[in-house]
Amino acid sequence: MTIAIDPVELAKALIACPSVTPARGAVFNILANALQIAGFQVDRFVSEDAAGDRIENLFASRGSGAPRFAFAGHLDVVPGGPDWSGDPFAPEVRGGLLYGRGAVDMKGAVAAFVAATALVEHGGTLSLIVTGDEEGAATHGTRALIDWMEARAIVPDAILVGEPTCEARLGDTIKIGRRGSVNMWIDVPGTEGHVAYPHLVDNPLRKLGPLLDALHALPLDEGNEWFEPSNLEVTDIAVGNSACNVIPSQARLRLNIRFNNIQQGSPLIERVRDVVDGLVPGATLKAAVAGEAFLSPPSTLVRALEQSILAETNCVALSSTSGGTSDARFLSKLCPVAEFGLVNATMHKRDEAVAVEDLHALARIYAAVIARMLPLSG
Repeated sequence: MTIAIDPVELAKALIACPSVTPARGAVFNILANALQIAGFQVDRFVSEDAAGDRIENLFASRGSGAPRFAFAGHLDVVPGGPDWSGDPFAPEVRGGLLYGRGAVDMKGAVAAFVAATALVEHGGTLSLIVTGDEEGAATHGTRALIDWMEARAIVPDAILVGEPTCEARLGDTIKIGRRGSVNMWIDVPGTEGHVAYPHLVDNPLRKLGPLLDALHALPLDEGNEWFEPSNLEVTDIAVGNSACNVIPSQARLRLNIRFNNIQQGSPLIERVRDVVDGLVPGATLKAAVAGEAFLSPPSTLVRALEQSILAETNCVALSSTSGGTSDARFLSKLCPVAEFGLVNATMHKRDEAVAVEDLHALARIYAAVIARMLPLSG
């Protein structure tokens, strides 16, 4: 058994590093040191994106052979933002709560899992998959780690992602799937000119009304047992016209579709393209699929989570697919994946905070999951 690790103290040390996306350096040094103390072999590597940003990734493992179980998380955070009651990167415990950017999303869960590894002996191989690029483009983080693992034939049998999943109290929600997400940008052309001579111009804004109506009326699906209906939302209309007496030369529309596992990103793009081409000839559409929907089948991991949560909190966890995307959308291609972490009420908000007792309880839940997933032989 390794020496005890306090999840609160480790979370405070991680929070004190202002690791706004992309994360690298000091925050990984702290995590690597804690993992080495806990008996893990730690591998780190840096990827570089097209903009020249350097993203650090970490893979740590302890034990050998099958079964293989992993925890996945991230150390990057969103910016602190204004109007905090204190410094978002100066962690502070007040009234039983630990305040700081990343306390919930998700340095707290990373700290709890590391602490859990010191509470339990296990068989097989236990790993941590940790990136510095989850809150950003997510291009050179977990996807690069997947490539790294596959090249070395060390893909886990199951992965627990420590995203904040709980709604009202620790233990109420497990995520067993996520909706997909696709962003689209539509450029509507026109001909600029003086508003006093409308017969000489082509106002692109006149075309937006029918296009918006058609997009919002586009039938998608009714949802299914595990997912809500897919949903299209227009998120921005931009013209860039600073003059009140000029008809603009173009307008840009941006939209997002959050879709369930009935749909896939590419066919949705083509359905929107058909609408655009039919109503606004000459318009152009660009799109990017941020992630496909996925649903993990009933698994040993979900059962281990349910049993461990019930034993610690006396709470019957609900399996859910609600919320946004996470790196589980990439990891789900490797093996069964489930997500479980802290209460998500303050993530990305001013004065993000986690209950100190929840960090200790989460560490105990994670330790129980490890024991169930990697039982000692004999």
